[in-house]
Parts: sequence; structure tokens; C-alpha cells
Amino acid sequence: MKKRIVILGAGESGSGSAVLAVLKGFEVFVSDRGEIKQKYKDLLLKYDIPFEEGQHSEEKILLAEEVIKSPGIPDKAEIIQKLKAKHIPIISEIEFAGRYTTAKNICITGSNGKTTTTLLLHYILKKAGLNVGLAGNVGSSYALQVALENHDYYVIELSSFQLDGMFDFRAYIAILMNVTPDHLDRYDYKLENYTDSKFRITQNQRASDYFIYCADDEITSQEVAKRSFQSVLFPFSFEKEKAPQAYVDNGSIFINQQNNLYTMTLQDLALQGKHNVYNSMAAAIASNVLLIRKERIRECLSDFQGVEHRLEYWLKVHGIQFINDSKATNVNSTWYALESMPPNTVWIVGGIDKGNDYSMLKNLVKEKVKAIVCLGVDNSKIHAAFGKHVKTIVDTTSMREAVRTAYSIASKDETVLLSPACASFDLFENYEDRGRQFKNCVRDL
Repeated sequence: MKKRIVILGAGESGSGSAVLAVLKGFEVFVSDRGEIKQKYKDLLLKYDIPFEEGQHSEEKILLAEEVIKSPGIPDKAEIIQKLKAKHIPIISEIEFAGRYTTAKNICITGSNGKTTTTLLLHYILKKAGLNVGLAGNVGSSYALQVALENHDYYVIELSSFQLDGMFDFRAYIAILMNVTPDHLDRYDYKLENYTDSKFRITQNQRASDYFIYCADDEITSQEVAKRSFQSVLFPFSFEKEKAPQAYVDNGSIFINQQNNLYTMTLQDLALQGKHNVYNSMAAAIASNVLLIRKERIRECLSDFQGVEHRLEYWLKVHGIQFINDSKATNVNSTWYALESMPPNTVWIVGGIDKGNDYSMLKNLVKEKVKAIVCLGVDNSKIHAAFGKHVKTIVDTTSMREAVRTAYSIASKDETVLLSPACASFDLFENYEDRGRQFKNCVRDL
């Protein structure tokens, strides 16, 4: 008799998991409480996979022998609680698909920088001619690629929610960019729970695997000191003492692994700003581990185009540079953005506040910000945090109004930065919608 797998959520990961499960001979049922997008419906129909939308039918779901859960569904959801009460195993798409591939998995997580690092590393490997897939939070469904394609490598961006559903999966190269408070509502408001989730990326690693991490990140360094690892550790840092194998010195990156010295000046990096130096170092170390030629790594680090909505230099209008950093949905992301800005920046900020503590931004705001344009329904915390430090703080109620206000305040050779430090759900569908609206409004000036 076929083993019954139920998949909760029919988006990119859920529909891909369903196809892989059917091709591996399971009895499959897909359930989505919302409306399923047409492209995913078409995929399920193509493989004759039964599904429902707009509801979770408990009598069908609770018959599962195993459940693959979308990372967007919280553990507190009623259906998840009922599955747990029946001791039905709940796993992620990544855990499931990892059972059916012998490819080497290069996995990246972190509160900030993981998307840029993932895309940069994939770009390097692709340019080097490796047969590589891009999966996780970016690219196509990992499960669907395992089902229909045959890659030798996968570069996978992993959120803490995905890691929570991973148990036996093993990363050949695990990269942890940083750990800063985020999504704490999903972790009982305990930073240690969130940190434990991030470090799951190293579980099951062996002596032949690699763990690459930022030694300058305080929480990460403290945790590394406390834990034991099977894998080879490669820290990276701005200080040679902290990471003698991967560091910055005198305006250059130095990476020295297995007597293979690689250097590159910071000026030559396509992605500028301190946070992007970290992203570039992590990608370069992983590429070195995979024995990519130095010339190829150097070329890719100098011509990579970057990530949409992440410090995306958009347009100059009458000498004013507009930068789209809509992907900055937490204070730490915005700290990195402001750190790389010139003085007299006009900063567009605000949205749904996830319990933000703006105190870490105060010194940067004093140094870099000329005016603040608030974009959100309730901006009182922004006024309270920065009212003493910035003379001009303006409230706006739409992206068009925010962009036009910022444009009127900024002068030639100055910068307007959209870096909201907040979620987008009060005025926009998501951060992508917010970033696109910003770019369209700038284009209309």
C-alpha cells in the first residue's frame, strides 16, 4: 500500500514537493487554505494530483503518514497542532527533496545578506560551468528540480522556518551570515530559540563538510564558541586576528585556504558597502572550497549585478540618486544600508513595525540623514526615536507622496534611500510590490 503524504500549502515549494512525491510513488493530497495560483494548479493537474483550496479538510489531512509544510504556515496554526497531537511527522520541502538527490548542497542562511550571497554564489558557479540549481527562498522549487532535473550542485537560501522542518538533511557547505533579532513572534520572543534555528544549518555535517560564518557577528561567534562541530570551520572577518584565512586588510580581501591565496581590492567589488564585503567574502570562500579558479571568482565578484530591491541603485533624477532597498524589512538590514550611504541622505522609512528597536540606528542617522520621510499608518515610534536628531520628519500615506516629498527635500548630488526597516503589509502586498511602486514613482518624476 502506498504511503500517504499530505502537503500543506500549494505555492512554489508545495507544488514542487507534490510532483516529486507522486513521481516517487506516494499517495499525495495537497491542501491550501488560501487560493492557489493558476500556474501551480496547472502543475498539479498535469500530474493528476488531488488538491483543495480555501480550506483544510481535517478528515483528509489527519490520515497522513507524513506532512510537508509550507514555511509560511506557523507551528501555532490549528491544523499543525492537531497533526502534532497525533504524532504525524511534519517536514519541509528541503528535508523531503534532500532524500532523493546525491548533489552537493550549498546552503546559506542569516538574518541579513543571505539572498545576495546565494545569488552571487550561484552566479559564480554557473559562470564556472558547474551544473548547478538555485533553490530555497529564491529560484525554483528544490523538490521540482530534484524531480525533473539532475543537478550536481544546489545553492539553497534557507530561512529559519525552512530549517525548523529539516532533520536528516545535510549541507556540504553551510554558510551563516549573521544572527540578529527577527521573526521573534515565531520563536516565543526568545532570541536563543531563533539562534538555535539558524544553527540547524550545521546539523548532520561531517568532517568532509564546511561551515563558513562571520566572526564579526557577536551572536554567531558566541554560539560557535559554545558548540562543537564535525565540519571544517572557515570564519571571515574584517580583522585578520579573528579569521586569518579570510579577512580584509589595507583595502583588500584576503582568502587563504589550503595554501591557495586569493586577493581582491574592495574597490573592484561590484557590490559596495560593508555588508556586501561580507557577502562577497562568503561567496569567495565557498567558491574556493569548490576549487573554482581565482580568475573566475574575481571576474564574477566584479561584474555581478546585485539583487532587485536590495540597495538597488535605481535612477538619478536631476542629480539626485534614488536607491531601492525595499528588502530591508528589519532594523539590522537598514543599519547596513545607512552605513553605506553618503551624508545628507533623505531616508524613506516605515511600515508594519515588528517590535523594532531603532536605538542602534541613532548614531548613523545623526551622521548620514538630512531628513526622514515616513511611510506607514503609524509612524509614532519613528518620530520618538529620531525627532531629536533630525529636523525634518514628514508623514506620508502613499508611495507616490513619499517619493515626491523626498524629491522636494533632496538637492542635487544627494541621495534618496527607501529602506523601510519594517514589513510592508499595511500599504503593499509585499516588499517586492513596495519596491516596484517606488521605482515606478521615481520614473514618473
